Amino acid sequence: MKRTLALGGVAAGLLATALVSQPAGASSDVASDPLANTGIAAYNVAAFWLGNKAENLIAATPYNVETQVVAKHVSKGGPAPDSKPGVVPAIGDEKKSTAKSKNVNLPKTTGKVFFTGADGKPRWCTASSIQSTYRNLVATAGHCVYDTVSNKATMDRWVFIPGYYEGKVPWGLYVGKQAFTHYDFDVYEDADRNYAFVTVYNGIKYVPREGETGTPFVPSASPTDWREVTQANYNAAKIWSGFKKTDGGKYYLRKFTDVGRLGDNVGGQGLAYNQKIGKPVFVFGYPSGSHPDGNYAYSGKTQKWSYGKTFAAQAPSIKGEELVGVKSSFTGQGSLGSAWLAGYKNTRRLGYLNGVTISVSDTDGNNRIDTSVSPYFDGETYGVYSAAKNLWSGSIA
Repeated sequence: MKRTLALGGVAAGLLATALVSQPAGASSDVASDPLANTGIAAYNVAAFWLGNKAENLIAATPYNVETQVVAKHVSKGGPAPDSKPGVVPAIGDEKKSTAKSKNVNLPKTTGKVFFTGADGKPRWCTASSIQSTYRNLVATAGHCVYDTVSNKATMDRWVFIPGYYEGKVPWGLYVGKQAFTHYDFDVYEDADRNYAFVTVYNGIKYVPREGETGTPFVPSASPTDWREVTQANYNAAKIWSGFKKTDGGKYYLRKFTDVGRLGDNVGGQGLAYNQKIGKPVFVFGYPSGSHPDGNYAYSGKTQKWSYGKTFAAQAPSIKGEELVGVKSSFTGQGSLGSAWLAGYKNTRRLGYLNGVTISVSDTDGNNRIDTSVSPYFDGETYGVYSAAKNLWSGSIA
């Protein structure tokens, strides 16, 4: 689906510098759909990505649905708070004060989400770990979770890998369990609500035995163990050779190694909403692809950052009345879902998630991408987040 987005409008005011510690409650129309809501379903998802020497992870390409949007004119106006400003502190930062930083250390919380969409091919976007009760929540763009191409509910085989690089999962692979977004995006694909929060199971790693199909992800001489399962679960496990076996009339699946909760391993960013426009934010993501002029500036293999002040934007043609933009050279492929962090603290690598990239644009017509766009995070965003933040996921190992 191709759409046109008109950007513009610089709003007065600065992002609130005094952030309240207790966010105001907000009601919201929340849409929720399962991703892998049973243990065997989650096992199959993990095996799809880790099996056959992680060939599907390595072969994945950036998801580029609605990546580049055309800026034909500048629209005035833009977002406004719908209630009081509020924040949710980052993991480990609940009792610490905010601080400014000059140097940039990349956050461990940023990574890639992998999934298969309408064409069945492996794709990826950017996403970030975010604070939650059970330290198991991921934030990204709505169309990196909900399949707007085929209008099927969600993407298939959805996983998050923080710090992913060429088949390696340094802090584990986290299978998505339940996805949450705003009803207006789920049903109407409203650009103002193009964000999603996903609960994930505990992270897993897989160390194969010598000669088995697969590839090791951590240096270890010890193989994972087999676990006995029912015949029904054995038959339901549609996985590669080396992940299942029968012995003496019993049925076994290879046992993944549980590496614990996402937030315990990489931390989790806070959340800021109903903030004023005009304050700088850092954008962290995995941009890939070329500029319109053909310049291939980013490979998508490593995390990058940009920095700028937010400004208001509108896109009436897609009901985009409450968008924000930031000057950034990130190309769209791969950068979708990139984290916009306000009040980022360099030493702790923590801040407040205040946006996610949903599109990029060349606003001055020079054939170089210069702007990234996000929904404005308001009380409706907090309502969706609140629906997801208290759900336990558990382990699939």
